[in-house]
Amino acid sequence: MERHEIETAVEGVLFASGEPVTVARLASALGAEPREVEEAAEALSGRYRFERRGVRLVRLDRSLQMTTAPELAEVIRKTLEERKPPPMSRAALEVLSVAAYYQPVTRAQIERARGVESGATLAGLVEKGLLAEAGRLDVPGRPIQYKTTPAFLRAFGLTSLDELPDTEINGQLTLE
Repeated sequence: MERHEIETAVEGVLFASGEPVTVARLASALGAEPREVEEAAEALSGRYRFERRGVRLVRLDRSLQMTTAPELAEVIRKTLEERKPPPMSRAALEVLSVAAYYQPVTRAQIERARGVESGATLAGLVEKGLLAEAGRLDVPGRPIQYKTTPAFLRAFGLTSLDELPDTEINGQLTLE
């Protein structure tokens, strides 16, 4: 495929998907090399920014996603009459923080770090798609481990966990 065809296909797939799509999956579907998909995505992204278009192409770890331009948030909100979601509770933010910095983590590890029961908060974050199961710990009882999701990255405006800010507790908290 020629570069323009790859750009057109990437744009179409990402627009239709509405969700992140991995570069590997796009490359496989297009019969192209991942590098070609990356270059096409970068060209599209640059063009959208340069032309001040209403959409953006963003990278989320190893995936790509089409989003709306941040500067249009207010007009989009007014137009679609979306209600603002309630702010996240302190408990939810604490659970997400522990999971993000120490993943994969079990419920018991989260509760040890927070000092309070966290099952309901954890279940709510899984239901919202901000946390997901990441296998089971190889110890008696085989507890479920949790990790953050691409929805977590989007919700906090991150492209990868490497962008998390350093904290005073980072590396000092022991979950064992």
